[in-house]
Amino acid sequence: MTPLRLATPGDLPAVLSLLEDAGLPYQDITAKHLGDFLIAVGGRSVLGIVGLERYGENALLRSLVVRPESRFTGLGKQLVDAIEEHARRAGVGTLFLLTTTAAEFFARRGYKVIERREAPSELQKTTEFSSLCPSQAVCMRRSLNQKP
Repeated sequence: MTPLRLATPGDLPAVLSLLEDAGLPYQDITAKHLGDFLIAVGGRSVLGIVGLERYGENALLRSLVVRPESRFTGLGKQLVDAIEEHARRAGVGTLFLLTTTAAEFFARRGYKVIERREAPSELQKTTEFSSLCPSQAVCMRRSLNQKP
């Protein structure tokens, strides 16, 4: 298992760089978001990240990325398991996400495809929903009370 920790404001440059390199939305991420981001570390390198944007009992799972050299090692699954547990402890009951490349990965984890308009209005108002993620991105939902 790769060590995971909560991100700190000092991690912002590494987080933004990893997201940008992966072609994922990063433009709206600030240091204040990092309280709900987990970082996988290997030595002095950030190997992967995942984050939440919380809105009461709902949250947007975002920014799951693993460095190319660490893919297919189970790190993505480890990060998702850990952020789901983090969300449960924070009182989140349902996670939503948008993806253009990882729908199958998330479907295997119990996420169901939904229409974008079915997401709660507060999530639809986020920058990720309204402008950063393309309209063809798949919207998915998972209740944290269900087993994958």
